[in-house]
Amino acid sequence: MAVIGFIGLGHMGGPMSTNLVKAGHTVKGFDLSAEALQAAADHGVTVVDSATEAATEVDAVITMLPGGQHLLDCYGDLLAAVSPGTLLIDSSTVDVADARKAHELAAEAGFDSVDAPVSGGTAGAEAGTLTFMVGGSEDAYRRAEPILEPMARKAIHCGGAGNGQVTKMCNNLILGASMIAVGEAFVLGEQLGLSNQALYDVASVSTGQCWSLTTNCPVPDMVSTSRANHGYEPGFAAALMLKDLKLAVSAAEQSGTDAEIGRLATEVYQRFNDEGGGGYDFGAVINSIRQRSGDAS
Repeated sequence: MAVIGFIGLGHMGGPMSTNLVKAGHTVKGFDLSAEALQAAADHGVTVVDSATEAATEVDAVITMLPGGQHLLDCYGDLLAAVSPGTLLIDSSTVDVADARKAHELAAEAGFDSVDAPVSGGTAGAEAGTLTFMVGGSEDAYRRAEPILEPMARKAIHCGGAGNGQVTKMCNNLILGASMIAVGEAFVLGEQLGLSNQALYDVASVSTGQCWSLTTNCPVPDMVSTSRANHGYEPGFAAALMLKDLKLAVSAAEQSGTDAEIGRLATEVYQRFNDEGGGGYDFGAVINSIRQRSGDAS
């Protein structure tokens, strides 16, 4: 069993660290939130007073932070304190350039590192069924696998440094756009007198089938796993979807990729966030579509 430092014990990092403890690992955790620290301590994490302390005398350090600058600042503080041979695993969702800069900083200091963002939301974090998209060398990936395993349904090596982040933003571009399309389809059906159940029964077994329909359907009472059944309490908040779409569009612009659907999806989620929807599950965007359409349900 390993000793693991875990920095960032929020909605995702908290349950992830808990699953590491359940698997028999020793976890030293740090977060700026006293509430998050207490919750982690209640689940067996050894809480410490600083990120540097969490990263000292451990086999691996996992970071789950809000953004790229937080990650780079954290690495700036940690790298002088981390013991030789420590593996650095970043599971934040950040810009590809920031992820690759973090890899460079780690390599310059003599450490293996991977970027390993996740898909699965808070439900996946709690259940230990996240998908990790891992960027880094093959050796670093192999070292990371047994540490990721208690938190994961699957960990997939996506290539070199930063490619985990590339995969995450591409995946979430698909996810964000498909949720808008599903929402528009249900509202269109409502406006024209079609029942939600009829549309679901057909689309879920036809060519319109997708995760946004059959796992997180934005209409309540269609599927048991949908956050729509719980007042749209977030599995994956709309504000986070907007963040990921902005990262995807930025990367598209920098790479010369024509991502028109990505830009449109970003505009839709920006409007929904501006309307106050950022704290709801991203599937709640259907309510914004209804409001602009006139609710005929």
